[in-house]
Amino acid sequence: MFTGIVEELGEVVRLTDAGGDSAVLAIRGPLVTADARHGDSIAVNGVCLTVVDNTDQVFTADVMGETLRRSSLRALRPGGQVNLERAAVVGGRLGGHLVQGHVDGVATIVSREPADQWEVVRFALPPQLSRYVVEKGSVTVDGVSLTVTTVDAESFGVGLIPATLKLTVLGAKSVGDPVNIEVDVIAKYVEKMLGERHV
Repeated sequence: MFTGIVEELGEVVRLTDAGGDSAVLAIRGPLVTADARHGDSIAVNGVCLTVVDNTDQVFTADVMGETLRRSSLRALRPGGQVNLERAAVVGGRLGGHLVQGHVDGVATIVSREPADQWEVVRFALPPQLSRYVVEKGSVTVDGVSLTVTTVDAESFGVGLIPATLKLTVLGAKSVGDPVNIEVDVIAKYVEKMLGERHV
């Protein structure tokens, strides 16, 4: 479980085809690797990955086909930056919202509107996810917990403060770039329970 509060920007070292529909991802991140052990969870652009090895501030993780299909990790290239967050510590502060690291799909940035100290960014939303995104609700974009400011059937908007623009990959993303989206899991559970009541 994560909170959507990015701890550091990591650097992609390599993404290696592991045969079939899987890959091995290596990421440099001095902070998140400081106490990382085999089996620990680290979110990479919002995708929960399991640490396989941790050597010289670089951790590796196996990435299966389901993850490659559902996320933008397949587009990562050596030298690129990624958002990193270690799993939340029980008893700590929940600064963002409950984030599983289970990406629901990929959205695309459709516009960026700079203001004096912040920026409004709009994302095209995959149709199957639109019912889970509500105004003033929470959404995770590339692992960043954000509040939805506007929403319609095809897109949603968020406001990015200076810290988010500076300390996450969202500050450097351009119109047309893909981002990982995780909707609020509570909405999905509510939908399932209400649906079963009408059967």
